[in-house]
Amino acid sequence: MKSHPKIFELPQLHNRERVFRDRSAAGKVLAQMLKEYQESNAMVMAIPAGGVAVAAILARELALPLDVAVISKITPSWNSEVGYGAVAFDGTVRLNEDYLARFNLGQEEIQKGIQKTKQKVARRVRMFRGERPLPDFNRPILLVDDGLASGFTVRVAIEALHKAGSQQVILAVPTAHEESIQRVIGEVEAIYCPNIRGGLSYAVADAYEEWRDLNEEEIVQILSEFEL
Repeated sequence: MKSHPKIFELPQLHNRERVFRDRSAAGKVLAQMLKEYQESNAMVMAIPAGGVAVAAILARELALPLDVAVISKITPSWNSEVGYGAVAFDGTVRLNEDYLARFNLGQEEIQKGIQKTKQKVARRVRMFRGERPLPDFNRPILLVDDGLASGFTVRVAIEALHKAGSQQVILAVPTAHEESIQRVIGEVEAIYCPNIRGGLSYAVADAYEEWRDLNEEEIVQILSEFEL
């Protein structure tokens, strides 16, 4: 991938797999790359689920406040892994036209999927944030996930943050596909990603020695330990 002034990676990790022990270790690597934001007025925003485990370490290492940017894929009824769109914490909806054409979904099913996902996002916002108002986004926002595959969900999060008043979103992800990096870079101030990989086959999990999904209870526990 050609160098870009807004993309920061670790060349020694380029195109390598199993470079992080777990999400906590990845958070520490990101913290070293983002030292300039230590004890600044920046805020760390985590994308649940996996992004919370990375972001909590990053926020603690940099002495920054932590919050969550709840986003959820809109999935067809027969497959909960593949999304044809996403809904953000503020109600922002973006549909993936390429996937819609592939799934051949009718308008009724699409609208059902959107409404179901909006309800899921609202429930998760209450679970993870309680009734607290949204924070002041007029500051640098370090948006954190545990990896960037297609990048579609993250782009919806970025759109929602911009709508909420953020003028400076910095994407911080331990691993990403280089094509996804290129799709996102025009929408953020910078991207910090130690492990950028290319190739036809890419999975976020391949960057980690230890990988598992986090459930909602674990996310609540991490946030409570951080005194969110």
